[in-house]
Amino acid sequence: MTTAAWLQLGFLISALAISTPLLGSYMARVYGGGKAPGDRLFLPVERVIYRICRVDPDREQRWNIYAYSLLAFSAVSVIVLYLQLRLQQHLPLNPDHLVGVPSALSFNTAVSFLTNTNWQNYAGESTMTYLTQMAGLVLHNFVSAAAGAGVAVALIRGLLRRRSDTLGNFWADLTRTTTRVLLPLAFAGAMVLVSQGVVQNFHATKVVTTVEGRHQSIPGGAIASQEAIKNVGQNGGGPYNANAAHPFENPNPITNVFILWMILAIPFALPFTFGKLAGDRKQGYVVLAAMVGLWLVGALIAMPMEARGSPRLTALGADQKVTALQSGGNMEGKESRFGAVGCGLFADSTTGTSTGSINCAHDSMTPIGGAVPLVNIMLGEVTPGGTGSGLYGMLIFALTAVFIAGLMVGRTPEYLGKKIQAAEMKLVVIYLLAVPLVILAFAGASIVMTTPLHSLANHGPHGLTEMVYAFTSQGNNNGSAFGGLAGNTNWFNTTGGIAMLVGRFFLMIPALAIAGSLGRKQPVPASAGTFPTGTPLFAGLLVGVIVIVVGLTYFPVVALGPITEHLIGRY
Repeated sequence: MTTAAWLQLGFLISALAISTPLLGSYMARVYGGGKAPGDRLFLPVERVIYRICRVDPDREQRWNIYAYSLLAFSAVSVIVLYLQLRLQQHLPLNPDHLVGVPSALSFNTAVSFLTNTNWQNYAGESTMTYLTQMAGLVLHNFVSAAAGAGVAVALIRGLLRRRSDTLGNFWADLTRTTTRVLLPLAFAGAMVLVSQGVVQNFHATKVVTTVEGRHQSIPGGAIASQEAIKNVGQNGGGPYNANAAHPFENPNPITNVFILWMILAIPFALPFTFGKLAGDRKQGYVVLAAMVGLWLVGALIAMPMEARGSPRLTALGADQKVTALQSGGNMEGKESRFGAVGCGLFADSTTGTSTGSINCAHDSMTPIGGAVPLVNIMLGEVTPGGTGSGLYGMLIFALTAVFIAGLMVGRTPEYLGKKIQAAEMKLVVIYLLAVPLVILAFAGASIVMTTPLHSLANHGPHGLTEMVYAFTSQGNNNGSAFGGLAGNTNWFNTTGGIAMLVGRFFLMIPALAIAGSLGRKQPVPASAGTFPTGTPLFAGLLVGVIVIVVGLTYFPVVALGPITEHLIGRY
């Protein structure tokens, strides 16, 4: 890799190192109860919201009531968004006179944005009106991320409380996350993007004449504001079909690095929040170290592989080296303003989180480079994951790790003083197996059925990767597409929607049930046989458990897809 590539990675790591403790400490005060920064500004706004919604924020809920509130809010949200999509031609802010979205695509899109997946089987600039983008999709960018944060905070409370039947209030957690965390960061992010030339207007699509005498359509839209929250909340649904590869969304290397920071800031800060709330920063550092380690390994694989380029082109005499006149590396499906290495870093970061935003075509990456985003999603997006979802996913793996450690030393496993027993481990198993079951079942069915196969642009190992990536992305609520798959069919819209629902609620509900079970327990004092969980040894065990569990689940399909493609060298 070039010096510029190392500087880009180093600058991003430095920015995250500065923001993580600051943002993590701030969120600990937001969720910790009592006074918090910004009370004078935010409390009056929140009181109005509570009064309108008839919510008592001080009335705490049991885990099942917390879950019922989450499900009720989600049910109403998806119905409203579905109707808005179907009826958008009759609503204002439609200067391009776009028609309503077909029923199957409306279902898939409504579920996609409800579940923080933001999978898109459509081109945003030619399908969605400005009102749909702002009042429908962007609204869900806020609340879906806030709901994930609420579940994470509820799980932390369950781990920390003593003989408590309650985990907080869903409506209060949803509101405080939106008003105090997501809105300020999104507003500031939008201002930075506008300063760098990202589009923010209500213009209709303009047809212009190019210097070649041809006609080209130039779309408008409130892009900067949507771009900010799609990355701050790890959503990923771009207003343009090309997503962050579009110059109106991501015009230059400055915005590219800034977008990467927005994607990673909250997920990396939440483990610090966990340590602060637990009163033991070492616990947060362990989780953070595991996240950073896995994310960095992915980056250091994908970036050099893309910089290396295609061996077949090298054999034909093509020069793929970086020079003053060319970006170098594997430039198929890449933007010259970011280069092949920039694609590798962005792909690793956007799939290590639940963002789904892309600045290059993942389908055009080298087999091993393309395997990095696929494996990142298969890990459950805990490297570092989405807003809340990454932290509660990592804590579930931590419970698995202490259970295995407890078996090794012959003691009942404990985490933060709470015994991990059969009830919790049954829920952990549901959490770990529900999504892989749906992914592999739907991908397997699609491979053996004739009609879904017609949607594939490629066959052989690469075609298998395209199919598996699609369901893996939807099942794990990422939303990025590998490409090469025409997903706007009744089969893929329906099965993809089901996969997204399972990936969201079959993880959130078990996580809340685990929180409720642990919250009712009395912590036990540490003894000589207690496995310490605030050490580098436990961080290594945690990473090992993640790799082994995911490897046992997905290795066969990864071996038949990207690994086989790499070995046969047809790229």
